[in-house]
Amino acid sequence: MAYQCRDLDEFASGRAGRWQILPRLHSLDPEFMKVLIAFISLCFTSLLATASKPNILFIFADDMTYDAIAALGNEEIETPNLDRLVRRGTTFTHAYNSGSWSGAVCVASRHMLMTGRQLWNAQKVANRKGMSAFQEQGKCWPQLLERAGYRTYMSGKWHVQVDAGKLFNVAKHVRPGMPRSVKKAYNRPLEGKPDPWDPADKSIGGFWEGGKHWSEVQADDAVGFLQDADKSERPFFIYLAFNAPHDPRQAPQEYLDKYPASEIIVPRNFLPRYPYCDEIANPHRLRDENLAPMPRTRHSVQVHRREYYAIITHMDTQIGRVLDQLKSSGKEKETYVVFTADHGLAVGQHGLFGKQNMYDHSVRVPFMVTGPGVAAGETNDAPIYLQDIIPTSLDWAGADTPDYVQFKSIQPHLEGNGKKREYVYGAYLGVQRSITADGYKLMYYPKANNMLRLYKVSEDPHETNDLMKSNDPSLKGVVARLWNRLIAAQADFGDSLKLEKPE
Repeated sequence: MAYQCRDLDEFASGRAGRWQILPRLHSLDPEFMKVLIAFISLCFTSLLATASKPNILFIFADDMTYDAIAALGNEEIETPNLDRLVRRGTTFTHAYNSGSWSGAVCVASRHMLMTGRQLWNAQKVANRKGMSAFQEQGKCWPQLLERAGYRTYMSGKWHVQVDAGKLFNVAKHVRPGMPRSVKKAYNRPLEGKPDPWDPADKSIGGFWEGGKHWSEVQADDAVGFLQDADKSERPFFIYLAFNAPHDPRQAPQEYLDKYPASEIIVPRNFLPRYPYCDEIANPHRLRDENLAPMPRTRHSVQVHRREYYAIITHMDTQIGRVLDQLKSSGKEKETYVVFTADHGLAVGQHGLFGKQNMYDHSVRVPFMVTGPGVAAGETNDAPIYLQDIIPTSLDWAGADTPDYVQFKSIQPHLEGNGKKREYVYGAYLGVQRSITADGYKLMYYPKANNMLRLYKVSEDPHETNDLMKSNDPSLKGVVARLWNRLIAAQADFGDSLKLEKPE
């Protein structure tokens, strides 16, 4: 036999010269012929199996809170392409990231996404040695999909302790945790002084380092991936990770012009300073918190939210390019598209600017799904974690979910028969814990004299009314139930922090 094909794509494409060998078959040994026929049968069986699998396009934003989408009720922002996904698919309105062992919350979020392990269990392997072992054993998320027959692609933010090129078939423009920033991007704008920062200034680099805005580069890559996927017989998995809208929040002037700072609405939960910011490890010197002056001013919040909205709208335009390419490829109807983010962001809410807290603006993320069999224009309030996409994608691929994956598929919810989680757990370092269940959220601050804060989030979504201040005796039972659930949740999440409930 003159040629051995290297993979199914090559065999199926004809590059293996498979028909050229047919005239010679009569001269081959009968036993070898049996083996050859079995091999060809296996190739075609595998080819048919992979051809029937849906494609998966996973679009991942950085620092994007759950309500920064026009179609989900934010009348200030323009997001026509994300609105497209909302109209065409199902939106999970209560999707969460469970927290972080690091001030860089994205590190924890993305390691959970690659390993399938929940927060503190993921921390145990979130180092070069641990992630190398995961990679060598083929246990990371994209490797599971490759094993299921997918050709895998990646572009954008990574921030994981293993080479992306070892996990994906194709990896381009692998970006660091954030674009390089400059000193004048921090502690601004100051009242009565000129703002030293120009988010449209390309000369200072940041998102424009390399000559083209990173969001545009990522969209270029995704368009190229879709074109490359047209040449393959295998289904594709694209992991498209934008750095936007992480700071430094830079966008072309035309996008900034859409949002005059004076017209930006200051959030209803605005505070000049969060009263326990030091006790929960959110001091002004923390990088995220240092972006704006302390105490916070309404003007500084308006300016930063203007820039936040502008870079989101610019990213939305790039997402539109990718969605248009998917449609023109003819594969839109056989492709699941998922949009989510690694965590949310405060940008002035509760006197905070970062994501290192347990409030919904920082732990909740957008989560939209379109694709085969997904109901259009629907919302689902089932609490999920963004990392639930791992077993969900394996369900779509017709593959088994390994036992070490601690997340749950949302496919039953998409089919209308999902069982809701009883609670959502949250944690930050050893200084914050939270549990959300039965319409309430209980927060615990061990460094603030074991303080508890209680919000009825089902009626108070902006978390402005701490019910612990009411001393209402009828709430004792609610607090007791939530506290017990928090303790029980620690085992599932690998949480070893000793909880000491205040009297």
